[in-house]
Parts: sequence; structure tokens; C-alpha cells
Amino acid sequence: MSNPVYGKSAKPSSGIDPKNQISVTRWILVIGFILFLLWAPFQIALFNGQMLNFEQPIYWAVLISTLLMFLWIASYYKEIKLETQRDWLLVAVLLLPLTYVISLISAASHYLATNMVLIQCIYAVVFAIGVYILQSKQINHIIHLAILGISYVIVGFGLLNWLGGPNLAANLVGWFTSAVQDGKYIDAVMVDSNGPRLTSVFQYANTYAAFLMALLFASIFSLVRSNKWYGQLTHGFMLVPIIVSIMLTLSRTGLVLLPVVFVVLLLFLKPAKQILWIIYCLIAGAATVIVLNPITSAGLALHEQYSASTALNGWIYLIVASIAVAVLAWVIQSYAASRLTNGVQRWSDRKLSSLWIPIGSSIVAIIAALLLLFTSLKNILPDSIQVRLENINFNQHSVLERFTFYRDALKLLADYPIIGAGGGAWAALYETYQNNPYTSRQAHNFFMQYLVEVGILGFIIFMAFMIFIIWKYIRGYIRQSEQDRESHFLYFIITFSILVHSILDFNMSYAFIGMLVFLGFGGMAAVMDNKPLKKLSFKGAGIRYLYVGAVGILSIFVLFTSVRYLQSSYAAVDAQQVVQKSQDFNEIKTALDKDLSIRDTHPDSLLLMAEIYQQVYTQTQDEQYYNEAMAWINNGLEEEPYNKNMLKRKISLLQTKGENEQAFAIQEEKAANFAWDIDWYETLISQAFEYGYQALGNQDTAKKDEYFAAGLQAYQHVVEGIEHLKTLPEGQLQGRAFEITPAIALNAGKIQFMKNQSAESAATLKQGLTEDMNDPANQELARWYLASLQKAGQTDEQVYNQLIGIQPEADEQIDQLASLNF
Repeated sequence: MSNPVYGKSAKPSSGIDPKNQISVTRWILVIGFILFLLWAPFQIALFNGQMLNFEQPIYWAVLISTLLMFLWIASYYKEIKLETQRDWLLVAVLLLPLTYVISLISAASHYLATNMVLIQCIYAVVFAIGVYILQSKQINHIIHLAILGISYVIVGFGLLNWLGGPNLAANLVGWFTSAVQDGKYIDAVMVDSNGPRLTSVFQYANTYAAFLMALLFASIFSLVRSNKWYGQLTHGFMLVPIIVSIMLTLSRTGLVLLPVVFVVLLLFLKPAKQILWIIYCLIAGAATVIVLNPITSAGLALHEQYSASTALNGWIYLIVASIAVAVLAWVIQSYAASRLTNGVQRWSDRKLSSLWIPIGSSIVAIIAALLLLFTSLKNILPDSIQVRLENINFNQHSVLERFTFYRDALKLLADYPIIGAGGGAWAALYETYQNNPYTSRQAHNFFMQYLVEVGILGFIIFMAFMIFIIWKYIRGYIRQSEQDRESHFLYFIITFSILVHSILDFNMSYAFIGMLVFLGFGGMAAVMDNKPLKKLSFKGAGIRYLYVGAVGILSIFVLFTSVRYLQSSYAAVDAQQVVQKSQDFNEIKTALDKDLSIRDTHPDSLLLMAEIYQQVYTQTQDEQYYNEAMAWINNGLEEEPYNKNMLKRKISLLQTKGENEQAFAIQEEKAANFAWDIDWYETLISQAFEYGYQALGNQDTAKKDEYFAAGLQAYQHVVEGIEHLKTLPEGQLQGRAFEITPAIALNAGKIQFMKNQSAESAATLKQGLTEDMNDPANQELARWYLASLQKAGQTDEQVYNQLIGIQPEADEQIDQLASLNF
């Protein structure tokens, strides 16, 4: 059945190969590429730092993509030229990993930065492959179907986890992914303060919402485009599951940006298509509203306890609604779309006719949002979604926290302006620049995070690359006939949707999402408005072989690196398992040597190696083991100077050796890197008192004053920090606890007491007191507090009576303390 809206392409668009002659090598490349896309979402989880379970899939992805690159070279080496704008994009994309290589010079974490170089290599491979294979009309059609098919599998996988089938879902994918633990896929349904939230393969609800937003529009586009009844039914059937999934993510960012992206995409369509898009959104949205409550309730109940009847009930609602929408979509496409096209044809021919419906849609969307937010209409939605909608405002904590992240990122950029602080810079450095004690290894803005990683230079290169492709694609899109525009619009939908959402979140930290975006760039570049570059045109076989040779050499190097890193990672995991089973030093060391002989600064193994050497030194007092442990830590800190665990291990080593002065110097010097880590400051203040008291006993007044001054300076930092937190905007959460702990109050108060600052000491000590006078630590605080008051000529009868009631001998102890004169 012919499609009355789009019709059949009259002629191939720019860049499309009309011959459709595909060699065996190219078929192997295409099949391998599709399998890679299917494998990736279940393997490439969020890359979030020093976690061995996350790095292995990344290295496997690098290895697979490199093998695909060799197939690409074998398939297209005769066609590679450097004559046109599209040709030179294959050179430009190599600059993206190169900027990450350059940023290694100033990388805050060599480990994270190296991994990001490899991830950028994956993106470059995906782009290069996409540019060439998507010039074939036949392959392009296959990739379209593959992207949608894989995406629908992800949606089904998520809903299977929501509606009572997490074990079944895990069994379906557990044979090829390490993301299954204890019989379930990790965080396919995450739980936070808002309750259960659907995430499917992403472990993060907001990123899943971004993916679903792109998929929703891609599905509607494919529904309208499809000429086959089974295609129309399939895409129509998936609309309700996609919208239901969006709602179950409880993502406010997704709900806010979805209508924005929708309106922008409408601008690219003729009025007939705009109306169809709106009709399908309204139909699927209405069906979703009808079934959302029972599906949400079923999922929440199943999360607590499995019930076959509850699960079946949820599936029935979902499937019936989906079938109803699918049938309606097929009927509309078959019988109403052609009449709609003819009915608005005269309107479509008018200038700026495509603007009126998006403008009207924007007004309707605003009205609908106001009704949902401020009237009883919101009662049709589940309670959890109502709460999320009510909290959509610029003063709620997630918005305020994002603004804080961005300001802190600019502070970081000011210190690393040109080439950035390397891949993973935010994760490595955010504690040094943060405004308050939040915990976030992601900046919640892809562009801001990219900027701090590669600096202004790398950011300009990426933005130029991205903007050039989108601009050239849109320019070509405008000039194409209506029939030709449909071939690659799917790639624009996916890329634009994800990038818009990534302004407010860290979706691109997922390698699979990054692959989709760069495949989208490749798809747009395949048919962009392409022009020859006369000044940069190099004809002849020589330049072709030069480019292919350079890419081939780089690919071999990346392949070798990925294999070595995989060996290292597996060895590290084996070493962790050996530690759990064995206490034998040589056996553990042998296991760690396998890893560290490949990557001598692999953080997890390096820390473990230093720890076992320290343990042996503690037992034997053999200097050789101490020196080995210190050598490993110093080596690691050269590459990871902001690694808190390595710094703590070095401090612990020095203290074990009795080098307390050096240990304290590191504790004090590095405190600025962890300005909101209350544990760090608690330890610093405690050690300042302890070492100062020892110096006092040794009659070393200068050292005593030095330690006491450092302790009081750290205490003042905590006091000022607490005052600063009071200035946070109302609604913004401060993050981790940052307060005067009993240990801080006790040790800072003791220091003030020994500096004959009795009134100040009493005020400080009082902050640490609790009601539990049975606690020995609280009793000590009370004794020093009462002694300080006595020395200042004051008293606290309530605390005194509580203490004496528990510890009668404390009266004499208080007098003894008060009689001390420093």
C-alpha cells in the first residue's frame, strides 16, 4: 500500500548510492555493526570511574569497533577521497580523540583520561562507518530497522523488569552481559527518594527518558513513513509502551524537554505530517493516561512482592491499549492520511505554512501543562507522577544543584582553560571546586563536562564539527524535494533529541548513547549538502593510501591497547577474587603482578598491592616491604594526584612508619582538595591536637603552636563552611553532612583550652554535646566543657548534674582539668 503522505522517493538524495551493489565484505561489516549495536546497550553501562565491572565492556567495545574499522577499510578503501566537505569530515573526526590525547598532558586522572580517549575512538569509528554505509539506500533501510528494533527490545526489556519479570529478563541477556548480578539486571528499576523508577538498561532514569524521547519521535516518524501495514502496526503498537515508560522514569527533565523537542521537529515537516504527528501523540497519550494508573500500581506492588495475577493484569492493560492504538494508526494511515494531505494541500503551498501548527502546538502544550500543574486534572495521573509534576519549578533542588554544578565547572575551567583537565576531569576534581558538599561524579551537562575535559581548544573543535554537520544537513534538507527528505531524517531526530536533553544531564556519559549520537552525525553527513573543497582537494590514489594507512596504523595501536587493557582488567578482577579466598602474600602478589605488569598505575590493583605490602611491613617491620608499598603509592599519585584513596594510603603508611610529621603535612596540604569532606577535617583536627599535645610533652613549644594553629585553622574552615551553607537558596540540598561533629568539637575545644582560651573552648565543646551521657565520648566532652566553664568563671548545672549522676568521680577530674595552666 503506497504511503499517501511521504510517497516513494523519486530519485536518490545527495550521497545515496542508487546501484545498491553490496559486496560480501560490506555485508559482513553491516551485520557486524548491527550486532555491535545490539550488544552495546546491555554491556556498555555508565562509565563512572574506578570500577572494574564497568571498564571491561568499554575495552571490549573498543576492540570490536577496531575490528569493524578494519572491515570498513577493506570495504571502502577504493572509494575514500579527500575532495569534498564530507571527505574531510573523516579527517576532522580524528581530531576529537586527538584533543583527548592532548588533554593527557594536564589530566587530573590519567586512568579516567585514557579511558575517555578510547571511548572517543569508538565514536570516531561509528561515525566513519556510518558516513559510508548509510550512503547505500538498501543498507540505510536496514540500519533504520535495526535501530528501531534494538530500541524496541530495550523498551520491552524495561517493562519486563517493571511488570514482574526481572528474573526472566536477566536470563534472556545474562549469557552475554556482566550487568546481571544475583539473578537480576543491575538497577533496571532504580530506587531513590522518589521510589522505584524505570531505567531499563541504563541504570539512570533521566538518561532512559532522553532515549525514550528520541525513540518516541523516531517511531512516529517511521509510522507515518511506513508503506507496509505491518510496519504501521508495529510502530503504532510501540507508542503506548514508549510513553508509559517515559512516565515511569519520573524524569522531570524529560517531561519538560519533550514538548520543546517535539515543536522543533514539527518545523521540519509539512502541515499534513505535522497534523499526523500530533494526532498520533494525542491518541497514544490518551491511551497511556487510561492505563497508566493500573500499570504503575502493578509495578510498585510487584517491586515489593511478586504476584502472577498482578503482573498479568498490568500486561493486559498495556497490550490492549497498544493494540488499540496500533489499529487506529493503521486505519488513519490507510484511509485518512491521503484525504488529510489533499485537504491541506493549498495551505501547505503557502509561505511559512509550516510555522502555524508548531506555534499552535506550543500554546496548547503550555495550556495543558498549566492545567496539569495547577488544577485537579493532575489527579488522573499516579501519585508518584503527580508529585514530580508539582515539583517542576526553577526553585526545586535538582535545578538549583545543576546551576551549582555549572558554576563549579567554570571554576575548574579557569584553572585548565586551553586543553582541559583530561577525560573524567569532573569526576576527579569536582570535590576541589564544589560550592557545597554534594556528591556527583557527573556535571549533569554534556557540553559543560566536555569543556572542562578538553578545554576551550577541544570544545571549539567539537562544536565546529557538530554544528557544521547539522547546518549542512539542514541546508540540504531544505533544498531537497519532500520525497527525498525522509531517507535520513531519523538520524537527525535521534541526535537532536539526545543532545537537547544532554544540556541538562549526562546522557553522553553512556557510551551507547554516544554511539547513537555519532551514528546520527554519520547519517546526516551521508546526505548533507556536500560541496567540493578546491583548496583542500587531493586527487589520485596516493592520498587515499596515505589516509587509509594512517587510519590503519592508528587502528592497530588502538586494537593492541584494548587487548592489553582487557588482559589487565581481567587480571585485576582475578586478583580481587584471590584476596577474598586467600591470605597468602605471594599468591595475592602474583595475581596483582599480572595486572600491574601491564598497567602499573591501575588504581584498584595498585592500592591493593600497597595495602598488602603495608600489612606485611606491620607484621615484620622489614623496611623492604615499606619501601615497596611507598614506591607503588608514589607511582600512582604521579598519575592520579587527586585520588583520595591513594593519599589516605600514603598517610597511613607514613603513620605506620612513625613519620607523623610528614603524614600530617600531607593531611593539611591536601585538605583544600577535599574542602567539604568532613571526615578529612575531623581527622586533621584530631591529629593536630594529638601531635601538638605530644610536642607539648616534649617541650617543643614551636611544634605545639604549629600543630595547634593548623587544627584551629581547619576548625575555622568548618565553621565558615557551615555558615556558607546557610546561604544556599531555599530548596537546594546541601549534600553530604558538614557539621561540627563530637570529635571535632572535642579536639578543637581541647586546643583552645590549652591555649588558655577558656570561653572559646567552652563554646566549641558545647556544640559536640549530646543527650546520651552514658556514652564515654560524650562524658569526656562534658568534663572538658565543664572545666572550660569553671576556668572562665561560669557553670552549667544541667550538664554537671547529668554527668555527676552517671560518673560521680567526674567532679574531681573537672577540678583537675580546670587547675591546669598552659
